[in-house]
Amino acid sequence: MPYMLLIIEPPGQRRTRTVAEGHEVYERMVRFGQELHSRGLLIATESLKSQSDAARVEVRGGQPRVLDGPFSEAKEMVGGFFMIDCKTRDEAIAIAADCPAAEWCTVEVRALAPCYEDAT
Repeated sequence: MPYMLLIIEPPGQRRTRTVAEGHEVYERMVRFGQELHSRGLLIATESLKSQSDAARVEVRGGQPRVLDGPFSEAKEMVGGFFMIDCKTRDEAIAIAADCPAAEWCTVEVRALAPCYEDAT
């Protein structure tokens, strides 16, 4: 079953690291992804830029509204993700616990599924 591991980090956290620290953190995450790939679990992974370059789009009454980042009200941001394929939720949670980012962020585990509840 596919699961998404969302890397949830505080906005601005990246700016607290030196360039060398940022590279070291990034390399740890790359190695984690390579290990998941070698185990046949990795579907996709990406790091996301800071939300300072992001935009939020919503359409109300047929009119689009675009809000450019950074988002002052945001208490956290999605910094990246790993999409994995494993047998159980418990296995996905165990993989999330092994993720280096769990040391400085929150790793949210979400199963992929339709956005509606099946009544059957």
